[in-house]
Amino acid sequence: MLIVPQQSAPTYADRLRLPLSFDPVRLREDFERLERNAWTRHYVPQNYEGDWSVLPLRFAKGATHPIKMIYADPTATEFVDGPNLAASPYLTEVLAAFDCPMDAARLMRLTPGSVIKEHTDHDLAADWGKARIHIPITTNPGVEFMLNDVHVAMLPGSVWYLRLSDRHRVANRGTEDRVHLVIDCKMNDWLECMLRTAA
Repeated sequence: MLIVPQQSAPTYADRLRLPLSFDPVRLREDFERLERNAWTRHYVPQNYEGDWSVLPLRFAKGATHPIKMIYADPTATEFVDGPNLAASPYLTEVLAAFDCPMDAARLMRLTPGSVIKEHTDHDLAADWGKARIHIPITTNPGVEFMLNDVHVAMLPGSVWYLRLSDRHRVANRGTEDRVHLVIDCKMNDWLECMLRTAA
C-alpha cells in the first residue's frame, strides 16, 4: 500500500507565478515546429474526455515505448533529452534556465471541447520534494483551469508552480488548442528561492 506523506500546513501556496517569463512568440514557433510529430494520448483515459495528448521532450533513460516516454515515472533516477527537444532550440533554452534537478519535460495539449476531470497527483507538491511547473504556450479565454475550485489564469510565457497533489480540473471551452510545457523538478535551494519570491 502506498503511503502518501501529509503536511498539515503547506509551506507554499497552491499556485505561485514564478519570477521568470519566456518569449511567447518563440515558444509558439518551437511548438509549431513539433506540432506534426507523433503525439501520444494520455495514458489515464478515465481522467479525461476528448483529446488530451502528450509530446515528450525529456523522459526516463531507456524508455522507448511512447507511453513510457510520456510517463513521469516516480521510480526513475535518470532522465535524458529526447529528439523532440533537440529539434527545439528555444525550448532547450527554456529548460536550461531552471537551475534545479529536472526529471520529465513534455508538451501537453488539450483540444477544444476536451475536459480533464477533477483528480489529484499524489506526489506533486514542493513540500514533498517535487514541483510541477507549467508554462503556457497556446491558450484562449475559454480555458478553465481550476485548482481547489479556484480558477488559475495563466498567460503564454508565464511560469507557474501548481500544487497538483490538490484537486484540479481543466476544460478547454475555446476554439484553440491549449498547450503547456510541463516540467517536473526536484526541489533545491534555487527552486526554493524562486517559490519564496513568487507572486
